[in-house]
Amino acid sequence: MVGPLFGQEVGLGVDQIAFFLAASILGGALAQYPIGWLADKFDRRWVLIGLSVAAIGSCVVTILLTGNGKGKTSSAFGMVMRALGYGHKVGVVQFIKGEQLSGEEIYLKEQCPQVDFYQMGTGFTWDTQDRSGDIAAAIRTWAVAKPMLQDPSYNLVVLDELTYMIAYNYLPEDEIIHAINNRPTAQSVVVTGRGGGTALQTVMDTVSEVKEIKHAFKAGIMARKGVDY
Repeated sequence: MVGPLFGQEVGLGVDQIAFFLAASILGGALAQYPIGWLADKFDRRWVLIGLSVAAIGSCVVTILLTGNGKGKTSSAFGMVMRALGYGHKVGVVQFIKGEQLSGEEIYLKEQCPQVDFYQMGTGFTWDTQDRSGDIAAAIRTWAVAKPMLQDPSYNLVVLDELTYMIAYNYLPEDEIIHAINNRPTAQSVVVTGRGGGTALQTVMDTVSEVKEIKHAFKAGIMARKGVDY
């Protein structure tokens, strides 16, 4: 049984793992009656198809990686590699300026052409020197991301730094949340970036905060190729 291994992997304690296993066993036992009733009333093939769709839907998640620490994008790209290992279709959209090449960008473009990768790359300015230009760039980038959230062929969609588009009011928050909530049932979504607001955090299945304890840059150590970018 892989239940204990899963519980340990996600950080559950012994009591929590025991409760998780008990709930799974009890749930399976209680589900036998309604499933059996449906199988008697309807074509069993359609019942099995319905159960399969429900099972797929329960296996996908939305994840928000936020906080002021380093490693949010790196974590998201780790999930990209994990998905590719299973042959999943992946889309990556980065809501950042893209003036400096990164190792992940180079690798995806050269070694993983099957990944649909798009980067804002139009000079996004955090200090809003050209707010109208930034909003236009955000809208163009969202026009690439939104169809991915509607396409059931994508198993994983990464929206890197999307939270800034909400924080700076460059994109409508309700439209973003609606798109995430109404994505295909077999699609997982990862959003990264600081902040993003409580509304986004509320709709995400998993929210992890990366907290800065120390940062090499503050000690005078510059960003290093292959580690920081």
